[in-house]
Amino acid sequence: MAAQVNEVKEVKVFGHVQELVGNPSALGLLGLAIVTLVASSQKLGFTAGTAFVLPWAIFLGACAQFTAGLLDFKHNNTFGATAFCGYGFFWFGVAMSWMVTLGMFGEKAATGFDAHQLGVAFIGYFIFTMYMTIGSMAASKVLFIIFFLIDLLFLGLFMNTLGWGGEIWHGLAAWSELGIAIFSFYGSAASVLNTQYGRVLLPVGKPFGPWVK
Repeated sequence: MAAQVNEVKEVKVFGHVQELVGNPSALGLLGLAIVTLVASSQKLGFTAGTAFVLPWAIFLGACAQFTAGLLDFKHNNTFGATAFCGYGFFWFGVAMSWMVTLGMFGEKAATGFDAHQLGVAFIGYFIFTMYMTIGSMAASKVLFIIFFLIDLLFLGLFMNTLGWGGEIWHGLAAWSELGIAIFSFYGSAASVLNTQYGRVLLPVGKPFGPWVK
């Protein structure tokens, strides 16, 4: 079986050393796919509780995406680095919030929190995701769909957490999160397989929109 070996190379450019690394998008999208798949199962009622969501939130949602973001900085990819690091930190924050509610930081913390503060954080990430969605149009249609679904996820999360509008927003968050998982798996597979075989096996759609060159 033929195997492709990606080597780390150093190239001198204008007196500087530039490290060439593989595309980290596959890892970042895998982390996003796994954590949203597990988290959506809880929101949809297929599973119960957040204790066993925690490991996937920390290691896949947070660590995998944050690692991918750091590698995208090496690619001089501001958009990818900001997205993966930003959502990696989000899952660190969510994981710690769940740890608070589970009593891992003591009874006083578990009973003294205000869930509306989490809702405000969701509003912040909704704003962040809206302008990242505009940026995703310059990448691919699959990535745009993922970001659009993340918009819907945060819209549902902050409306539900702040108690605005009823259970419909919980359902929107749950189903959009499952959609994120499905399209993120596809995006990760496309990144791996298209690179591995040197041709397009799984199309992701060309960039589009009025600002694309």
